[in-house]
Amino acid sequence: MKETEYYLALCGRALDWLLEEENPSARYLALWLLLDRPPDALEVQAAQRAIPDAPPARHILEAQYPMGGYWISPDAMYSPRYRATMWQVVFLAQLGMPPTLPVQRACEHILVRGRGARDGRFTAGQSPRTAWHCLNGLLIWAFQRLGYADDPRVVQARDAMAAEILRHGFACANNRGLPCAWGAVKVLGAFLDLRVEARTPEIAVAIEQGVALLLSTPLRQAAYPMADGAVSPLWFALAFPLTEHADLLEAITVLARAGCAHHPNVQDCIPWLLDKQVAEGRWALEHTPGKAWAHFGAVNCANKWVTLRALDALKRLNLTSADD
Repeated sequence: MKETEYYLALCGRALDWLLEEENPSARYLALWLLLDRPPDALEVQAAQRAIPDAPPARHILEAQYPMGGYWISPDAMYSPRYRATMWQVVFLAQLGMPPTLPVQRACEHILVRGRGARDGRFTAGQSPRTAWHCLNGLLIWAFQRLGYADDPRVVQARDAMAAEILRHGFACANNRGLPCAWGAVKVLGAFLDLRVEARTPEIAVAIEQGVALLLSTPLRQAAYPMADGAVSPLWFALAFPLTEHADLLEAITVLARAGCAHHPNVQDCIPWLLDKQVAEGRWALEHTPGKAWAHFGAVNCANKWVTLRALDALKRLNLTSADD
């Protein structure tokens, strides 16, 4: 019970700050993720409706070609990072955007022009070899959040991703064919965000494989198979918005969602996360995508979205403690 009480104390100290109306995205996410307000609650709906008119969502949308639904040019899907169309859909989904017409046009643009693999998966370029797990996990998660979970094109991409994992695991061409922990984190994020009744047997097996890969080594060591042999420092940097890079906080969150909150490798990360606080109940932004259309906060300063990520993870970990 002590862990639960400590979490509630941290959350209580941050809530007034997170619920400030000047940042409707953070307010919406706090109401939903931390306070468990139902989606049809008036305050939840009001906060979400305000997101498109406030930065950073407003700045992203101002850079869009509104009639075409894309950013930069019709062919700028993945590159340049992080200004092309795919990234904007991922970022807007993380901000909690409602399914407005500009967002729907962007989603349709990607669904028509971004699925370059024969099996319907999304690609970063013309080659099917660029249908990376990290990219597909990110985009499928975003489409599900934006109301496209049952769209036949998203279903096809999701099923194709699960089938690829069953054939080849989380092998990645960018990692010289070795299993990629980043890809596993992103895929788990998408699959676990899907309602249980929509998960096929293949998706269930893919979830098991992703969990097994992430728990195959202590998370704080991150000694996963790597082509260059070096652990990326981004693994230990608290990020927002999330891109193809996975961080340790994202990994423990998806593992908690997968029912692995009690695993020693996951529990071992709680002191690491608590030590990251810059003030009681607040965490700082340590990494953010460069050259984006919008500003998500100053690096090394307390950040509402990172704080939401941390408190959401602690809620999933501490409130499911075996001691409760």
